[in-house]
Amino acid sequence: MPSRHRHRLILAGLALLLAAGLVFWWWAGGEGRADPDDRAQVALGRTVYERHCASCHGAQLEGQPDWRERLPNGRMPAPPHDVSGHTWHHPDEVLFGITKHGIERYAPAGYKSDMPAFAEVLSDAEIWAVLAYIKSNWPKAVQERQAGMSVRR
Repeated sequence: MPSRHRHRLILAGLALLLAAGLVFWWWAGGEGRADPDDRAQVALGRTVYERHCASCHGAQLEGQPDWRERLPNGRMPAPPHDVSGHTWHHPDEVLFGITKHGIERYAPAGYKSDMPAFAEVLSDAEIWAVLAYIKSNWPKAVQERQAGMSVRR
């Protein structure tokens, strides 16, 4: 086989491997991922949660009292992030988006919330870490169920 032909085959093979790697990276959440089994990510998430989230969502992820009933201003109290709340009912991409950009993108038109957007406050890595910390507090069965929602199709 001529060396020029062999080089083209090798380059084509490398390009195919690179493309396959990029597809896997994207599918696996290459731009970010909340891993409740990653101790370092969970530790960072706990620190960030305590600093930026616990004042509303509770030190133990318990949320505000009567979180299902509107406040006098018409807004909803901060929900719990433990298993008693609905956080685990949403895929990671939605949880990330709500945290970064605010809930208005995901709620009906005109919905107002006291939940701020954290795009200017937290890095993407810090947001993923907070989600990892929250998820680390759920029972394994709930983690698995929520992870099934977060798989890219």
